[in-house]
Amino acid sequence: MILPIRAFGDPVLRKTGKEIDKNYPDLPQLIENMFETMYSANGIGLAAPQIGLDIRLFIVDISPLAEDEDYLDIAEELKDFRKVFINAEILEESGEEWKFNEGCLSIPDVREDVKRKSTILIEYYDENFVKHTDTFSDIRARVIQHEYDHIEGTLFTDHISPLKKKLVKGKLTKISQGEVSINYKMRFPK
Repeated sequence: MILPIRAFGDPVLRKTGKEIDKNYPDLPQLIENMFETMYSANGIGLAAPQIGLDIRLFIVDISPLAEDEDYLDIAEELKDFRKVFINAEILEESGEEWKFNEGCLSIPDVREDVKRKSTILIEYYDENFVKHTDTFSDIRARVIQHEYDHIEGTLFTDHISPLKKKLVKGKLTKISQGEVSINYKMRFPK
């Protein structure tokens, strides 16, 4: 089932997610719905707060980037990179900071350069509640950091300069009021 994505201004996007356990109601169906929702919006990541749930769950599928000429050197690693992250905790961020032009399904039509560290060490449970501690670098780390921010109540716009924030303020206000043209299901703050 395709779920509506919460728009900028929805209070759930600012909540720190709560941990869940393997008995969370209808978890397999929720994960399946999140993937279906993300794919219908042409996204590569989606966090539970973006569908209205303040829990520590996010998904990524970076495989579409395997065909992007910018990632040919890591295409093999990307082509099957589809993961579920439950109760994730980033243990360490390291490496060079690098800028990347980020966007977000909850903030359509806004893209800005965000600096993030190039490598992360993250602990999480997968969809079968098997615990993992993994290191990710490059675009994989970037996408995971972006989605991780969502379960911490942070948006990518929180990482931009005060000047850039002033420049996008009008767009953000319009998004929160539903004044945006999108081709996916979205729910706007009341």
